[in-house]
Amino acid sequence: MSRPPVRQPFPLRWNDNDQYGHVNNTVYYEAMDTAVNRWMMQHTGLDPEGDTIAVCVASSCVFRESASFPEELEVEVGVKKVGTTSLTWDLRILRPEQDEPIALGAFTHVFVDAVTRRPVPVPDAVRGAVAEHITG
Repeated sequence: MSRPPVRQPFPLRWNDNDQYGHVNNTVYYEAMDTAVNRWMMQHTGLDPEGDTIAVCVASSCVFRESASFPEELEVEVGVKKVGTTSLTWDLRILRPEQDEPIALGAFTHVFVDAVTRRPVPVPDAVRGAVAEHITG
């Protein structure tokens, strides 16, 4: 049975606003990257200093609405696709208690050996944890 994607909090900071008075586009990427890595560490035990790490090889974001400090946002973490050595995240940035996203994003992580940086299979703990969160 598939569970809904998990929401991770992302409170905005004063310096997230740019000269136009809204959150700079790079902050949306920071929010998504933080949410995905927090989720992997909490739900799969993946250690960023362990033998296997996940490196981002592609990312995208479609901006639908602006936000600004002092808003608090949430990143909904889902999984679009699981491959042999990679995983593509399906991400939505939302305001709390709202279902209409202000941004839609995707990150593709490739799992690699921390020393050689060569691809390795998606760890079993990650594969098992994401199985219930596949959205696409």
